[in-house]
Amino acid sequence: MEVFIEPIGKLINEFSKLPGVGKKTAQRYAYKIVNMPEQEAREFAQAILAAKQKVRFCKVCGNYSEEDVCEICKQRDPSVICVVKEPKDVIALEKLHEFKGVYHVLHGVLDPINGVTANDIRIHELQMRVQAGGVKEVIMATNPDVEGEATAMYLANILKPLGIKVTRLSRGIPIGSELEYTDEVTLSRALIERKEI
Repeated sequence: MEVFIEPIGKLINEFSKLPGVGKKTAQRYAYKIVNMPEQEAREFAQAILAAKQKVRFCKVCGNYSEEDVCEICKQRDPSVICVVKEPKDVIALEKLHEFKGVYHVLHGVLDPINGVTANDIRIHELQMRVQAGGVKEVIMATNPDVEGEATAMYLANILKPLGIKVTRLSRGIPIGSELEYTDEVTLSRALIERKEI
């Protein structure tokens, strides 16, 4: 005998496909949907469908957009490009309200162990943007893990011969932390990348 009736079981199954959603959380989500007023459930379903129908990738940077070219690419300084792994990284940087340039979303990083090569991510598109002219600096903002570092170094090796300034986000000790609890790699990087005050 099935524990859940079919419609609830299907809903639980669909929610459990989302990243970070286990069976218990999927059950809570399914029960929430079933207990919603019908109009609220319709609005929820319509929001999902509208996102799938309207959201696309910007033809220039690869970020999410409702148009062929996103607002950032239309309005910002194209001479400085910040390279990120995923669209969610653009959001994290935009929350700072500090960066005035444009982005380039790779949609992944080099990961030979899992078969991800330069042809699988948007490296060629970045090269084409730089070769088109007008770019003064490319900022590498990939994650500070093995794959992110390898991708940043690979891109730097491609872009530097084109006469472009290539920089990397600085890393170091987080504000409010204590030295004794900082891992050795972070502490070492902070010491190497120290700045004059």
